[in-house]
Amino acid sequence: MNIPDVSRRANAAFALIWVLVFLAVSMLIMGGVMAWTTTAARLTDRNNQYTESLAAAEAATEKVVGAIMNDFRNGNQGRVFLNMPNYELMVPTPTENAMWANYVFTDPHGVLNHVLVTNVYTNVYTNVDSQYAGLLGYASKYRAVANAINTSGPDQVAAGVQQDIQVATIPIFQYAIFYHNMPMEISCGQRFNITGRVHANQEMYVLPDSDLNFYDTVTAVRDITFGRMPGDSRGAPSGTVDYFGGKESRVASLNLPIGTNNSPEAVHALLEIPPTGEDPASIMGRQRYFNKAELIVMVTNEVTTVSGKKVTNAIATVTSGRINNFATVLTSNQMSSFITLTNSFNDAREGKIVRPIDINIGGLKTWSETNSTLRPVLGGDVSLVYVEDQRGLTSGLGAVRVLNGTNLPSRGLTVVTPRPLYVQGNYNCTDKTALGTTNTQPTKPASLIGDAITVLSTTWTDANSTASLGSRVAKSTTVNAAFLAGIVQTQTYNSYSGGVENFPRFLETWGSSAIFTYNGSMVVMFPSRYATGRWGLSNVYGPPARNWAFDQNFKNANKLPPGTPSVNKLFRSSWASVAPGTAGLTTE
Repeated sequence: MNIPDVSRRANAAFALIWVLVFLAVSMLIMGGVMAWTTTAARLTDRNNQYTESLAAAEAATEKVVGAIMNDFRNGNQGRVFLNMPNYELMVPTPTENAMWANYVFTDPHGVLNHVLVTNVYTNVYTNVDSQYAGLLGYASKYRAVANAINTSGPDQVAAGVQQDIQVATIPIFQYAIFYHNMPMEISCGQRFNITGRVHANQEMYVLPDSDLNFYDTVTAVRDITFGRMPGDSRGAPSGTVDYFGGKESRVASLNLPIGTNNSPEAVHALLEIPPTGEDPASIMGRQRYFNKAELIVMVTNEVTTVSGKKVTNAIATVTSGRINNFATVLTSNQMSSFITLTNSFNDAREGKIVRPIDINIGGLKTWSETNSTLRPVLGGDVSLVYVEDQRGLTSGLGAVRVLNGTNLPSRGLTVVTPRPLYVQGNYNCTDKTALGTTNTQPTKPASLIGDAITVLSTTWTDANSTASLGSRVAKSTTVNAAFLAGIVQTQTYNSYSGGVENFPRFLETWGSSAIFTYNGSMVVMFPSRYATGRWGLSNVYGPPARNWAFDQNFKNANKLPPGTPSVNKLFRSSWASVAPGTAGLTTE
């Protein structure tokens, strides 16, 4: 009797079922994988389209940023504000690159071929953005928002970009020390405390022979090097340096808005008379001190001319030595109340007899206070005086000297000359209790601008200037004013510029008991053209004990010296990808 093998058949049936099950599951898995692959490919494609659209939207905002940067560099904040409607039309076009034919650009409102450009705030004196945070400037912030769609893809994915940028006009006297496109050197044979910000637009060489302390931020466009500059053959620094406010190298440069040529030599033009035909509204014309002046003193071999502005916005022009667009020339009696041309003294560093145009600041103040013609035009006393020496001296050194400057005119005072400038005695320190201190509360806004600046103490006498150094003995002197001038650079073997510590020049022996107190801002702009005697010669001076500080008044826009130059800078405040159609519609 044959008995069927039921168990074998059952096992075969179960095996078949399992095969079918596994086959079905495999098909499902395969279908899922195929679906996932298709979805993933689709998502990747959409993501690629989004990335391309995002890049296009960014390109649209970058075109606006570039236009704002160009207008700000070649104009001012007002020009940027007025050009906002033009910026909104600046979308990338196929004429620039054929690829842009595949994109459609809109602003958040859906307006075709437009970028939304809004002004967040205008001309506010505030902190600037980026790596110069903490620095104050007249700033405006703009927001550019653009949407873009890549029409060549199947999904036409849109993307949006929002950029905030800040354009800032930064008064340069906010720095305790600022070197414009020249290497900075700081040495010290005595303890040196620097209480304000420090910036070099090139290298910075820190080479102390005593304690050097920075109590605020130090920045340089190139390297900050502990060591001497090539050409300075002295031994290695023996002192110490501390950066209590922090330091940063390789930062963005801060340049004056004078055009494409920002070399030190070109910057000297700030102090020069404009050439014939130069537009006062040009880039350089707006920066020249001559065009900012309220009173111009011009001295030739034949005549002295002093003129004041007719109207507030008048610009002086010079034709054949005469000043146009200015008020009637002052009388001889008026000029003699504050101008003297008969003095002379020896400058041991230059090895020349100086024949100065002496400006008696006290006499100028008195004349200005009683002048019924000019005061209504200016809204007060004269605050910016430009002095030009055109005598063409065959011997000696033409220069300008300010003296009797303890009490300045009510609006403060800036004195400018393209020639060397000497300041004699205490300056801008009416309150005698503040002499020798960092108390600048009772001072007026002040700056002294020249080819080089030399400080003569309260005991200086012209008659004694040819005596030996031991006979030219200084006494403690206080000067409260920003300095902008040139230096004789370190260039050859055994030649040192004198560094920041000798930026103000001296012609007396001071000794440890005679203190030079200085409150202000030191700005080095160019190589000196006229006062070119190098530092380090014998029988020139004995260094003072230095009590120097940054004038904290200069952080207040209302207390900056008249005619303070500024650097222009564009900062990128923020960048963000945003949902199309929703960005840029609110302001800060």
